[in-house]
Order: sequence, then C-alpha cells, then structure tokens
Amino acid sequence: MYDERNILIMMSYDRVMTTLSHNKPDRPPVDYIATSEINEKLKRYLNIEDQEELLNHLGVDMHYVNARFIGSEGLVGEPYINSGIRYSDAGRDFWGVERRAIKNKFGTYSEITYNPLAHVKTLEEVEEYRWPDLSWFDMSCLKEKIKRINEKEKHAIIFFAGSVFETPWYMRGLERFLIDLVEYPEIAVAISRKVAEFCKKRAMRAIEESDGQIDIIRSGGDLGAQDGMILSPELWRKYIKQWSGELIKPFKEMGLKTFYHSCGSIVPVIEDFIEMGLDILDPIQPKAKGMDAKYLKDYFGSRLSFHGGVDEQKILPLGTTKDVEEEVVRLINILGKDGGYIVAPANALQPDTPVENVLAMFRAACEYKY
Repeated sequence: MYDERNILIMMSYDRVMTTLSHNKPDRPPVDYIATSEINEKLKRYLNIEDQEELLNHLGVDMHYVNARFIGSEGLVGEPYINSGIRYSDAGRDFWGVERRAIKNKFGTYSEITYNPLAHVKTLEEVEEYRWPDLSWFDMSCLKEKIKRINEKEKHAIIFFAGSVFETPWYMRGLERFLIDLVEYPEIAVAISRKVAEFCKKRAMRAIEESDGQIDIIRSGGDLGAQDGMILSPELWRKYIKQWSGELIKPFKEMGLKTFYHSCGSIVPVIEDFIEMGLDILDPIQPKAKGMDAKYLKDYFGSRLSFHGGVDEQKILPLGTTKDVEEEVVRLINILGKDGGYIVAPANALQPDTPVENVLAMFRAACEYKY
C-alpha cells in the first residue's frame, strides 16, 4: 500500500516482522505499555473510550492477549499486561503472593505483603505446595480477542508466559531467595523449576487454543538495577538461566519470536540470552550502567532486536515535547539504522508523564520514514 506521496505503508504485522528480520520497514514499529492512570488520562484527552481504538489511534503495532483467570474464588491474576495496560491487582494471586495497594500523589501501585514460601526449609515442602493448575485459566477467549484486534489490520500478537526469577522471589522473598542461591540452591532451583514448568505449559496451551495466532512469547524478570545486576552473572547462569531458557528456546524452535523484559543494567548476560534464542530485548533502560544505545547496537545489534529505550526516568516525565521527539529520532537513528528496533518507553508510562509527551513519542515514531 502507498500513500499520496507514493511512500510504502506496511501493515502492522509486516512492519514488526520486517524489523525483527533486521530489515528496514516503512517506519519503526511502536509498542504501548502504560499504567492504568496514564491510560485513562490519554483516553480523556483524546475523547476515546475503547482501548483498541486508543491503540490504533497511536499507531501501536504490537498487541497483548491473556487468558482469563477463572481460578479459586478470592484469588486474583498475577501482575500482567493486557491491551497495553500494566495491571497489578491487590489481593492474593494464584501463586499465593499477597499484595496491597499503595497510593502516592500520582497513582496506585501494589506492594508485596506476604511471601507464601518464606517458611520453606525442605524440597518436600516445595513439592507439596499448592501450585497453580492450567484449569484455572480460560483460553477459549483468545481466538475472539485476536479476531477483534486484527479485524481491520493484522498486528503482532504477544502472550506473556511468565518469569522464572521474579515469581520465585515473590513467593520466597527477595532477600531469602538471593541467600538461597548461595546457601540452599536446591530450594531456589526447585521453586524456579516449578514456576518454569507451569509457565511453559500455559504458554503452549495458549498457542494451541489460539490456533497458532500468537506471534511472540514474552517472558521476563528484572535482573538489573541502576548500577549493575541484582545477582552475579555466575549465579544466574548456574541456577536461573536454564529455567529462563525454558520460556525462550522451545518457542524459538517452534518459529515464534521471543521477547525478554528486564529493567536495569544486564550487559553481562545479554550474550547468554542471544545464545538461548532471544529475538527482542526490553526495555533498554538508558540511565542504567552500560545500557547505552550505541554500545548495545554495535555489540549485539546484528543478532538482537531492541524494544523500548525512551527514557521514563527524566525525558518523558520532565522533558518538553521537543526533547521527547528529538530523543525518539536519536534512538531510531542508532538502534533502528538497519531495522531491529521497536519504539516504546523504557518502562510502563507512569502517571506523572504529561499526556503531551506521550503523544509526542508516538508522533515522532510514526512520522519517521526510513
């Protein structure tokens, strides 16, 4: 398809797949991940009620689908992304982790208040824990969700498989889990293995129930902080890498694209993710040590695509619309010079981000022509 200037306009799905093949599309693909507060602000500002209409208005190329949680009464779903909105419900989730809502002047976040495996001392206790069951998830809704998303134009469809680092420490407690990796690694490994087995089965079932219409399997787990990794690369490789690979390698071998999210500085293990078959690394936190766009592109860009990178610590919340537009163009020129870059914020758009800056980010990306 061509516009009035005889410039090729690609369909969203083709735009994403061309980019992930390290070729130049008509423009960079864009993705949308936001907190519910900024999502509602955008809708009010644009006078839009329907979520899919909002995503289409912004030119979003990647859409998220999830199974419907129908588990035991009183339980809630785990933190997840649906229709571009990041949810984190308060209450007890299906892993047994409890959260409560914490408000600040901008928005509401949920903080963990109970780790169900904090008391565990033996492998038998890990095995005997009430682990979630696939029957707690209704996959029958996936085909209808995807049909609605693709009604006017085909998009790249993403399913979130899970996390084999964050979910285990949510269940055990971060400090306790990190100590386990040194003093009681058999317990840390057992929890990670159980989580990986369930998440892999759930993703496989989603692919089957959607008639193969899922294009990208997303997994994740924040391994990095601002100045370095939360745990040593050696510990991660020895005890966690195998289970992270269970949410990447099998899906890559099926012909799907793979996506991993980790905030912070994770330079020491990027090569490991490439080895596992990773296609897309997210979110490229630009203020974190070593996560410089040019460095990442120069060293890994021929083998890996990048997602995110638009600074959500300073530029998006505190900059001008011109600052945002210039940063988006700069990132495209570096990370997307031969394809391989999807424009998105470096974390979910936060409630204190001006609506005008959000729109400037999408406008700059959608108006960019290769």
